[in-house]
Amino acid sequence: MSEFFAALVSNPAITNALWPAFLETVVMVGISGLATVLVGLPLGVVLFITQPGGLAESRVVNAVLGAVIVNITRSIPYAILMLTLIPVTRILVGTSIGPIGASVSLSIAAIPFFARLVETGLREVHPGKLDAAHAMGSTRLQTVWKVLLPESLPSLVASITTTVVTLIGYSAMAGLIGGGGLGRLAYNYGYQRYQGEVMVVILIVLVLLVQLVQWTGDRLVRRVDHR
Repeated sequence: MSEFFAALVSNPAITNALWPAFLETVVMVGISGLATVLVGLPLGVVLFITQPGGLAESRVVNAVLGAVIVNITRSIPYAILMLTLIPVTRILVGTSIGPIGASVSLSIAAIPFFARLVETGLREVHPGKLDAAHAMGSTRLQTVWKVLLPESLPSLVASITTTVVTLIGYSAMAGLIGGGGLGRLAYNYGYQRYQGEVMVVILIVLVLLVQLVQWTGDRLVRRVDHR
């Protein structure tokens, strides 16, 4: 055990490279998480209100967004999706490597996933509340903004938490294909150089990061849940 800790404190991968790699992971997850919420939330709302019997029923719009865009994107494994999006990433951000480059593919992979979670969360709102708002003269936009979203807020917060946790896992995978972060550090030192102590430390850091995100999300859910 003493040899293990001695290897930790003398390993430059731990003493010098761990913190920058952690920050790269936070940048990747932060940028892609923000983009996912900004795009995935309205996409999930549109999927919900355009479904059969919805506030703005449209089978064509629902089929195109749901079956074509969301389902197809979710069907592609992330590693393949990231490689496929390299030309698009270069056009959008000027590079296909590093945390900024990886954020593009992370966002595109997570947006359909989050949109489906949003759609599922909105279905938990009792239809009677929407009917009551409509009967009182609320427009569709007012019903969505003042009734649908507030009533489903606990589910939405839980969905964001789940998505961020998923992005942390995706970010580690992105590191293997040039995205940087903890995944790249684990691959370079833990796998290629057979430094098991580096792999163990990175796993511990990722577990603690996920636990922190989940703990924060659970507390926010309890705070916004007034049922």
